Amino acid sequence: MERLSLGDGVPERFRGGIVALGNFDGFHLGHQAVVGRAVARAAHERRPAIVATFDPHPVRFFRPDVPPFRLTSLEQRERLFAQVGADAMLVFDFNAELAATSAEEFVALLCERVGAAGVVTGEDFTFGARRGGNVAVLRDVGARHGMAAETVPAVILDGGPVSSSRVRQALAAGDMGTATRLLTRPFAIEGEVLHGDKRGRELGYPTANMELGRYQRPAYGIYAVRARLDDGSEYAGVASLGVRPTFEPPKELLETYLFDFAGDLYGRTVEVALHHYLRGEERFDSLDALIEQMRADEAEARRLLLPSSLRA
Repeated sequence: MERLSLGDGVPERFRGGIVALGNFDGFHLGHQAVVGRAVARAAHERRPAIVATFDPHPVRFFRPDVPPFRLTSLEQRERLFAQVGADAMLVFDFNAELAATSAEEFVALLCERVGAAGVVTGEDFTFGARRGGNVAVLRDVGARHGMAAETVPAVILDGGPVSSSRVRQALAAGDMGTATRLLTRPFAIEGEVLHGDKRGRELGYPTANMELGRYQRPAYGIYAVRARLDDGSEYAGVASLGVRPTFEPPKELLETYLFDFAGDLYGRTVEVALHHYLRGEERFDSLDALIEQMRADEAEARRLLLPSSLRA
């Protein structure tokens, strides 16, 4: 799996490829259908399979002050694309120049600078300055350049189309079951472990503390989680996501206590997958009351995540 950019140029070995085109933030069931079709078609035609995405998200470019909404980082997307068989990820730098590119110019760019032999998109895909292009434009203009365009219909789940908006709504409501079904995996936040105020250690629950950055904010509260460390090892745990209302001043963090882990995580990259929403945030009148609840949260997380032989 390689990461490509227009600035560095597309290597000759990837020209003539089949390109799955979209933002693919979250890489949910609908995105997987588009990329899966591109990978299958590339394999059938013995061409490279490339997934093209945009960074930053176009919404972030046009409306920089909107609240955080990201579902996946580029690094997470790259791993997910590799898992379904893509050969490369092409990252379009969404800047003022690209925003001003007309639909016809963008199709020409795909053909000439990317060398795409074919493009696969969702049926609602729009592109180009002022969203001047749609799948019909992509098909018609692409044909003039010798590039075949194909669309994949929306994936329907629970009576409605799968979308990133539905995932964000489920996360905001603490509905991890729905989010997981839409994504086909638990929502995960990845980041560097930071030094904190050591309150968790003082309470007997040392935590790996991470900022939420530009990720979509799930419902504040306590979660049963699984964490993947940068060495590939995985641990079950329990995490607090929110502003820690018992302590002053409020500070938004993801604080994860890993079961049966001993070591130093400061400065390391950890991906924390939110499996179950246990309860909302609470303010406790005493540390004793907080510790008692933390023990109950740990027990419930162990029950949900671990076989009975490993819960103690």
